[in-house]
Amino acid sequence: MAVPSVVTIQPQYGMAVPAASRSMWQTGLMDCCSDCGVFCCGLFCFPCLGCQVAGDMNECCLCGTSVAMRTLYRTRYNIPGSICSDFCVTMWCLTCSVCQIKRDINRRKELGIF
Repeated sequence: MAVPSVVTIQPQYGMAVPAASRSMWQTGLMDCCSDCGVFCCGLFCFPCLGCQVAGDMNECCLCGTSVAMRTLYRTRYNIPGSICSDFCVTMWCLTCSVCQIKRDINRRKELGIF
């Protein structure tokens, strides 16, 4: 006689992603001094930095500084966060946001995971 299997954990909609498959930002939002080249580009030629970020992600140059770009990047690399947090970061510190994305791209390129 077959023994019925008992399900102890039910699958759920929107279940959290296991921590092992999550990634983190390579640098913090305010780690501007960790890459002075990116910081200076963001400070003195912000549109150029936005175009670099968009180009790295094969997107339109006009999208490089948007909430959508930050959300796309974050979801592509499974970085925890929300659209609300992306909006807040880009609303209150757009330069820091774009610099963080560019630093992250550079670090991921160095690691071969971009």
